[in-house]
Amino acid sequence: MYFDFNGKKIYYEEYGEGKPIVILNGVMMSTASWTPFIPTLSRANRLILVDFFDQGKSDRMSEFYSQKLQAEVLFGLLEHLHLEKASIMGISYGGEVAIKFAVCHGDKVDRLMLFNTTSKTSEWLRDIGRGWNQIGETLNGQAYYNVTIPVIYSSNYYQKQIKWMRDRESKLVPLFSSEEFQSRMKRLVDSAEDHDENANTHKISNPTLIVTCTEDTLVPRVEQDYLAATIPNAQYVSIIGSGHASMYEKPMLFASLILGFVNADANYKI
Repeated sequence: MYFDFNGKKIYYEEYGEGKPIVILNGVMMSTASWTPFIPTLSRANRLILVDFFDQGKSDRMSEFYSQKLQAEVLFGLLEHLHLEKASIMGISYGGEVAIKFAVCHGDKVDRLMLFNTTSKTSEWLRDIGRGWNQIGETLNGQAYYNVTIPVIYSSNYYQKQIKWMRDRESKLVPLFSSEEFQSRMKRLVDSAEDHDENANTHKISNPTLIVTCTEDTLVPRVEQDYLAATIPNAQYVSIIGSGHASMYEKPMLFASLILGFVNADANYKI
């Protein structure tokens, strides 16, 4: 399904009924990335998936934009669906957008879940993104794969799942060799360069779940430590042995954390 946002088409999907959960993609992801999770996450909840600009089936942009635009896309989606509030889960890039959204539109957020994300693009992460873009300009899909994909996973998982990784490689290398894909990725990566909500995280009053992973070298734990220390109503969980792609490395735990946090009664009396 699509809705109109300032004359452009934004793609989204809906499944199930119950308390709404909106899932926000990582930078290379799309609604299709969540297909294995749809039955579980929509069994007792209204699951809403969305592609940001330059992702999946949503319209492409031709000029630079910031993540603030993606946060306004989320606002437009909730307005389109006539939702006063929804629980928001964002991973990595999606988590950055979720933070921006909670700062600007906290009244639209029921519960906030931030996986493997940061409130500020550090020099470390900025230079990694610039490296991705520079390799992307060569249209050498194999080189782009080798630089971007292994670091998303823990080394242990990557090696144990090497057959699956090689299958993904065979499918991703042709995509990564595409000029159209690389132009989208460059805009997405560039949109996060000025991401900085460090001075605003204390304004997030919504119940918030922050999830870190011990083997995440792309967005390391120090970033989630800051979120946990500065968001007043935060719960903090560490997933042992997982890299950045926690949804693939620990899928059962990943889904359990989302569903448990969204659906748990907040007023336990002991």
